[in-house]
Amino acid sequence: MQDEDVPIWSPRLAMHGGPRFLQIADALQAAVADGVLTPGDRLPPQRHLAAQLGVDLTTITRAYDEARRRHLLEGRGARGTYVAAPKVELTSVLDLSMNTPPPPDGVDFDDMLKQGLSQVLMRADAELLMTYHLGGGSDADRKAGAQWLAPMFGQLDAEQVLVCPGAQAAIAALLLALTEPGDVILAEPASYPGLRAAATQFGRRLVAVEADQHGMLPERLEQACRQHKSALVYLNPTLQNPTAITMPEQRRKQLAGVAQRCQVRIVEDDPYWLLAEAPPPPIASWAPEQVCYISTLSKCLTPGLRVAFVLLRDPQERERFLVALRSFALMVAPMTAALATQWIFDGSAAGLMEGVRKEARLRHRMARDILAGRYSGAGDGLHVWLELPGYWSSAQLAHAADREGIAVTPAQAFATDTTGSASVNAIRISLGSTKDRGRLRAGLQRLSQLLARRPESFSIAVV
Repeated sequence: MQDEDVPIWSPRLAMHGGPRFLQIADALQAAVADGVLTPGDRLPPQRHLAAQLGVDLTTITRAYDEARRRHLLEGRGARGTYVAAPKVELTSVLDLSMNTPPPPDGVDFDDMLKQGLSQVLMRADAELLMTYHLGGGSDADRKAGAQWLAPMFGQLDAEQVLVCPGAQAAIAALLLALTEPGDVILAEPASYPGLRAAATQFGRRLVAVEADQHGMLPERLEQACRQHKSALVYLNPTLQNPTAITMPEQRRKQLAGVAQRCQVRIVEDDPYWLLAEAPPPPIASWAPEQVCYISTLSKCLTPGLRVAFVLLRDPQERERFLVALRSFALMVAPMTAALATQWIFDGSAAGLMEGVRKEARLRHRMARDILAGRYSGAGDGLHVWLELPGYWSSAQLAHAADREGIAVTPAQAFATDTTGSASVNAIRISLGSTKDRGRLRAGLQRLSQLLARRPESFSIAVV
């Protein structure tokens, strides 16, 4: 530990590096991570640092408050402010099983939330925010949805955009609106588990259609449509969950053509399009009358925003969708919808999404470096699909990882076949669900070490 009478450390501030208090907090965090500062080191008094950097005292106070929020600092009364010891992590399991956006570096989420809610409360009638609303969203919410979808489709008629409480609710309502009990729904062999959950609850039957490294095979889809007289096809073509495949443009056009020839509807669930690097246009671009398009904020911004936008061209279909949605979810929470709309219109959503995109790509680089030859991600999105060596099964690996304090998701969880059999031996690793990069790095390193050795026979401890 240093001499307490000699405060050390002084950050460098960039002219165009964002809010200065965040620059100072970020520099402090980096110094701790790099070992420049260690637990017990005394920091300069706030007035001393303010004078040294040529900023006002309030800036330093905000910076130190932010650093305390990150558990980097501790106050010791009149003795000053010191670098804190690492926070003891009471959660024993590192969760790499949930696909959530990573916390963006340099984005003051607390401040963004406070400002957004403040603007909502200034501009909206409080009574309207606390009462029932018709499903589908207000005019403002639908216009915000059209703006959110503009990168995919260009200018849209906001009347064709419906607002609902998350993508899972949208999928369930589409299944109810467009299919009947006993109908067959076609999907890729490994697919989003929420689809299987909804289909099972509603008495629909899922059938897997063969896929290759580019996604569902068009000729196999056409065969399945004619064989099963299917009403609906479910596709997740961009950074697919779980395989992380982004379907190329030609494949999308071919599948759109099959849908038109067979008069089958496609649910295009596209939560990661805005996170992907130069993705092809959605399938809905080539078959707008055949495709129901879903885009959620939960995977690009934060799960707390349970808002998804559904693009439906047919007015009668929109009404059937809303009737189905009202049977289990009357509306989006008005405050949540208003906050999402505010953030989209004032640019906060775009800024937050850019932060998530940068952080996700940084984490993919980390995973690629640590997992080396086993990494098969796309370099963006929220997850990696890791095919396993033959001596590991996905169930074995998930169990072994759990013993190491790491939660991952085995391939069986994504099997479209209702028996739960998996077509590939793999696990999904979610890169955004842990806030701390250091913990993520340590977890990936433990996984890499685990993969390198053969499974052991596991004994059950009796206590």
